Amino acid sequence: MSTRSTTTTTAAASAAALQPEYAAVRAATVALCAPLAVEDHVVQTMADVSPPKWHLAHTTWFFETFVLAQFVPDYRPVHPLYRTLFNSYYEAVGARHPRAERGLLSRPTVREVLDYRRHVDARIHDLLLRLPAEHENELCRRLILGLHHEQQHQELLLVDIKHIFATNPLQPVYRAAPTGATQPVAPLRWHPFAGGLLEFGHAGPGFAFDNESPRHRVFLAPFALADRCVSNGEYLEFIAAGGYERPELWLADGWATVANGDWRAPLYWQERDGAWFEFTLSGPRPLRLDEPVVHVSYYEADAFARWRQARLPSEFEWELAAQSSPREGNFVESGALQPRPAHAPALATASGRGSTQGLRQIFGDVWELTRSDYAPYPGYHAQRGALGEYNGKFMSGQVVLRGGSCATPRSHIRATYRNFFYPHQRWNFQGLRLAQDA
Repeated sequence: MSTRSTTTTTAAASAAALQPEYAAVRAATVALCAPLAVEDHVVQTMADVSPPKWHLAHTTWFFETFVLAQFVPDYRPVHPLYRTLFNSYYEAVGARHPRAERGLLSRPTVREVLDYRRHVDARIHDLLLRLPAEHENELCRRLILGLHHEQQHQELLLVDIKHIFATNPLQPVYRAAPTGATQPVAPLRWHPFAGGLLEFGHAGPGFAFDNESPRHRVFLAPFALADRCVSNGEYLEFIAAGGYERPELWLADGWATVANGDWRAPLYWQERDGAWFEFTLSGPRPLRLDEPVVHVSYYEADAFARWRQARLPSEFEWELAAQSSPREGNFVESGALQPRPAHAPALATASGRGSTQGLRQIFGDVWELTRSDYAPYPGYHAQRGALGEYNGKFMSGQVVLRGGSCATPRSHIRATYRNFFYPHQRWNFQGLRLAQDA
């Protein structure tokens, strides 16, 4: 099953050029659901998880609402209530079905949702063939945004399917995959960066979300980054040292979260008769100590870093390293759907502002938690209208993650990309890399 999808990097893409990319991204979403039974499509295991059927419908609603309804004269929606059922958080669009109750919707059926997708895709195709030239720039802008939005939901689909399957006592397999034996992992090495007054954020051609701009200057003190992400074996040492029982290592909110949730290990870890196992999209398996630790919250990552007498990097320290690193890594296209060990030496690259020689796993494998609050850059202004709610309204109480994961489409990620989650959340494919002051 292929999950490959691409998105344009041309700022002034033509409507005709977008048609094959639109078709590829839309097909990739359906392909991700191919291993599922009909019953799997309607399950919601917690408020943060959406049923796969809802992802299929919501991404279609996005194109119907923000493209077809805007550019097709007298457009009639497929169903008037879909505007409410599949609206995620756009208050300006109108009423929304409660997020925690998406799993209660047995109708429309999966077949009807797939028919909905086909109908909207056909109307988009017709629109691109007949679009008046004066609307082309705005339509292309919305289509490109919609394609990246759909790629976000492709990753969320895998994240949510994993939670749905892990919650089932049968622990089903989404996709079978071979597993190797743990190999030795070299000790962490530190790579220094000189810091200085530097520029960060997106500028120039190519797509970026509005929260990646404007480009601005930030002063960084000298620092060092670990050459790879923290491994399962290293995190297991933290557990064995009583890390979850030592309040001095934890932020106050983190300690309360650990106590309330009775956390003793990362999500999907389970100890049986003294041996550790991990649930993956390939089902449960013995824990591989050489793989990057994944499904830890910001609180857990921060406590581990403090235990190691280090800290999490800021998002700008991470971006400085990523600017000169190749955009290569373990993305969804690899088919692994699981972080891979950092055994192979990294490519040697150099930067005038620091050294990225030997840095591994900058992109892919796990979203890397940073210590940066998700806040607007200086000079940021959300656009007017409903699409202005895409990012700006969430700039409160969340932390920034960088780099993409094993479930991220490769064409979706870049050095300036800012993901964001609440500090207690951990069902996302997220891990950590250590940093320290020089």
